[in-house]
Amino acid sequence: MNADIALLDSRYSWTRLAISLAIAMVGNVGMWSIIVVMPAIQAEFGVDRAAASLPYTLTMVGFALGNMAIGRVVDRFGVTTALIGAALLIAAATGAAALSPSVLVLSGLQLLIGFGTAASFGPLIADISLWFLKRRGIAVAITASGNYLSGAIWPVILAGILAGQGWRAVYLVLAVVTLATVIPLALFLRRRVPLAARAHADSLSAARAGTTGLSPRMLAILLGIAGVGCCVAMSMPQVHIVSYCVDLGYGPAVGSQMLSLMLLGGVGSRLVSGLLADRLGGVRTLLIGSALQGLALMLYLPSDGLTSLYIVSLIFGLAQGGIVPSYAVIVREYMPSAEAGRRVGFVLMTTIVGMALGGWMSGWIYDVTGSYHMAFLNGIAWNGLNIGIMVLILLRTRPRSAVPA
Repeated sequence: MNADIALLDSRYSWTRLAISLAIAMVGNVGMWSIIVVMPAIQAEFGVDRAAASLPYTLTMVGFALGNMAIGRVVDRFGVTTALIGAALLIAAATGAAALSPSVLVLSGLQLLIGFGTAASFGPLIADISLWFLKRRGIAVAITASGNYLSGAIWPVILAGILAGQGWRAVYLVLAVVTLATVIPLALFLRRRVPLAARAHADSLSAARAGTTGLSPRMLAILLGIAGVGCCVAMSMPQVHIVSYCVDLGYGPAVGSQMLSLMLLGGVGSRLVSGLLADRLGGVRTLLIGSALQGLALMLYLPSDGLTSLYIVSLIFGLAQGGIVPSYAVIVREYMPSAEAGRRVGFVLMTTIVGMALGGWMSGWIYDVTGSYHMAFLNGIAWNGLNIGIMVLILLRTRPRSAVPA
């Protein structure tokens, strides 16, 4: 039994983490590719900005549903089965998307792409959280960083393909890359956590949960509402930065570079937040990130010059990157491992709902007002909702806190 418990935070755990990161860097590309090709889709099909945002919105709807549904698959059958099935789905839907005759058809296929992409986010995070105890925060942060590394690396690569061969070629390349990388890597993750190690981690989670005064269901509901609020705010720069740069006359290549810079900053933020979560706990870490995100959003309001936009995009990435992984850390700090996939999937699903809602809402506000100024203000207001909820949770839990984070 001691040997099984010692497997947590072991060399094998770190090796598994490295493989999970590699999978996440490829498996998450489906949610970023649509942002890069959005202006080209709008031009080809002759639709307005809100309609051009629809494929992204449905991508995030599929991503949200996939985090919940695939999380249950991971709890029951393991992460390898989930990842292989998801890779097959992504490749089929991406290949078909390259032949799309309309925005409506493309949007439907992006729903499937988003669903499959989810396997490389919440379910993968839930799986790696089972293999760590003392370093769970940084392990979750590293795995979640795969999403941002994907967004930092792939838009630059895809922008070159887009410029030379068009957006349909982008989809064909992604179909091949997904099959060739995700399935072989997933086979290395077949090992399951020993029961003794899970029981040890669960005993600590149960003791911590008893100090809060909140039921697991109520905590999940509060985290879900906060997740929507933070990610409506987060989506404004992430989803529309390329289109914003096109409007300002800087072009899609510059917008893609800003997106990559933003997400590279997010990687750094996630790693720092993971280290903080291991010391301060998930709730305090999330509150810090949310407050910084609100401040960064305010900096976008007076910024429309090229240099200032690069700087503010980096600041935004550094501010908000650690927010979403903190939700997963909180879930694992207070809830049992047998429900990790389902609980993490639910809370991360709500953050993705916020991204989907915010992506569409910002496009709609742009169509109504003719600029993104009000869209940034809308994001700031939603971020305030998130901060309020996290303050409420902190005030309820801090007086009872008896278990170290």
